[in-house]
Amino acid sequence: MLLSKILAAGKAPPRPHYAQILWSWFGAASGIAIVALVADVSGHPLLMAPLGASAVLAFAVPESPLAQPRNIVGGHLSTTIVGLLVLGLFGASWWAAGLAVATAIAVMQITRTVHPPAGANPLVVLAVGAGWEYVILPVLVSTVMLTVWAYVFHNFVARRQYPTYWF
Repeated sequence: MLLSKILAAGKAPPRPHYAQILWSWFGAASGIAIVALVADVSGHPLLMAPLGASAVLAFAVPESPLAQPRNIVGGHLSTTIVGLLVLGLFGASWWAAGLAVATAIAVMQITRTVHPPAGANPLVVLAVGAGWEYVILPVLVSTVMLTVWAYVFHNFVARRQYPTYWF
């Protein structure tokens, strides 16, 4: 019994069709490139590591509840705010990191905005000592840009429905 749990007897899901892989690749490449271009031209720091993971969800599994605009934008905003509150109240320590991530998960569950990449935001906030402006630049601006591109890409380029719901 224990051995079967360790070995996980289930099968991995099938590989997506090559066309789906190509669309995912093109959507993510163009989405991140657009954000990077705007960052370069504007001189504002818009790229953040969790945005790459958001692109995985938005372009590889756009039908997932975790990939919906409410989750992408709301998850990133709420977890960044949690990180900033923890940083302001307790500073950046090993236990504050655990507290911030756990609280961010709870807040996403309460607000129905669970977005796994956003779970990294409190760690980024604590690691860089971010200020409140971080909520707007890069978090709000970059997640809205990526979500708008996902909408345009899926509905007008790839000709498929996105999002499943907005709010």
